[in-house]
Amino acid sequence: MLLAKKIRLKPTAEQEIQFRKSAGTARFAGNYFVRRNEEHYKEHKKFLFDGDIRKELTQLKKQEEFKWLQEVSANVVKQAVKDKCNGLQRFLADKVNHGFPTISKKGKTAPSFYVNYESLKRVRHGFIGEKLGYVLTAEPLSKLANGEKYKNPRITFDGKFWFLSVVIEVPTIQQDLTDNIANPSARRVGIDVGIKELAVTSDGVVYSNINHSKEVKRLKKALKREQRSAARMLEKNTESKDNNGKPKYKKPLHECKNFQKSKKKQGRIHRRLTNIRTNHLHQATAEIVKTKPFRIVMENLNIKGMLKNKHLAKAISEQKLYEFRRQIQYKCQLNGIEFVLADRFYPSSKICSKCGTKKANLKLNDRVFRCDCGHTQDRDLNAALNLAKYLA
Repeated sequence: MLLAKKIRLKPTAEQEIQFRKSAGTARFAGNYFVRRNEEHYKEHKKFLFDGDIRKELTQLKKQEEFKWLQEVSANVVKQAVKDKCNGLQRFLADKVNHGFPTISKKGKTAPSFYVNYESLKRVRHGFIGEKLGYVLTAEPLSKLANGEKYKNPRITFDGKFWFLSVVIEVPTIQQDLTDNIANPSARRVGIDVGIKELAVTSDGVVYSNINHSKEVKRLKKALKREQRSAARMLEKNTESKDNNGKPKYKKPLHECKNFQKSKKKQGRIHRRLTNIRTNHLHQATAEIVKTKPFRIVMENLNIKGMLKNKHLAKAISEQKLYEFRRQIQYKCQLNGIEFVLADRFYPSSKICSKCGTKKANLKLNDRVFRCDCGHTQDRDLNAALNLAKYLA
């Protein structure tokens, strides 16, 4: 199977400048694709694709004003246009679930760019990249067999460190799974996810909500304080508002040093929160997979629809439920475990795990499941047990 690897880089000051140039060029090329398509569609009711835009950018490089486009690898521009084109094709194929490609804004979009996979070469303590030179890494890249190449190499910046991510082919781990016919519950694991707790398994294991931890609460409080401080800075700098209601500033924001410092501080707190949540998900999913079940069953939640609830949207997004499912899914594939996604309308919470009777009038605030047969159980554990018995 294909597996992504992410490695921290240790660039020199000159290389970091080149990284930022490459990321800026990639952002410019992608935005050029979006704007040209918006203009072209208004005039001709047709879209332009990557081949047409790349020809225009090649001519643009020859102009004195855009000579800086030649300072980075040509593959950076080529792939940035191709990425936006893929987004356009997804939009044309399914306009309900995929929107039209958007403009990437500096300061709001994480800097990233493509590295030519053909010229990427693994060397001792690092790698050699096109127009990047010899770049040190915190750990060595994975070795490849003769003739193989690293797939889709990208360099990204998370607000503090630069990372190289590559995709490599890894073999499936041969595991002795708990396939005991005499004990069906031991070879199937159902997982019920939620907001109160991250997940409850049919084995009775509860994985807590990391957002209730002391450290996350402290960081959220610090972030709120910093955001209020930045808002007061903007209020003092606001002169008036234009016709669209957007503020006019006395001084450009990029010249406001204290405001920029505050933005960087907010970015570091966001980064820390993201790392804590992602690490918690990896620990939870790894622990579940290490029990070596024969099959793992999860409920198929409509996360997009759930986020429309303004009262729960923040709690749902902080819980990262889709990321939890993604991690379980690829770790199952890596370890040879069958992963099953239950039907979206399967009433796992409303069915009694003992007698199988469906309780139609179960409310969301009923945290304990009580059946007419006398069975009483925690609502989430009851749902997890039903998911373990689920047959697709």
